[in-house]
Amino acid sequence: MSAVLTFLAPPPGFAPHTDFVLDPVDGADGLFALHATAQPGLRVHLVDPRTVGEEYAPVLPDDQVAALALASPDDALLLVIARPTDEGVSVNLMAPVVVNARSGAAVQVILEDQGFSVRALLT
Repeated sequence: MSAVLTFLAPPPGFAPHTDFVLDPVDGADGLFALHATAQPGLRVHLVDPRTVGEEYAPVLPDDQVAALALASPDDALLLVIARPTDEGVSVNLMAPVVVNARSGAAVQVILEDQGFSVRALLT
């Protein structure tokens, strides 16, 4: 099932776009394609870190929680950008995409000082 997302600010590398569609990738549990509605060829793949066994529990900054109007942790959907590399698939755990699952509001958050990697290989 597709979801329409509206980023509060353009994600890095996607300016000026803020409106996106998140589509699950058939046959790949937890893998999604995110593409700009105005430019469908502008796309990135996202992974739900829970589906690949990552122990991932970042602390979101209070201002981002407020901006997304997250009333509880259950309102947040955390996704991480996945990129193929020569060693396998890496994910950016330092800059997750956080979505308010109820409203579709989204941000890409930079998690400072939490020790997350920009290029963590999936195992």
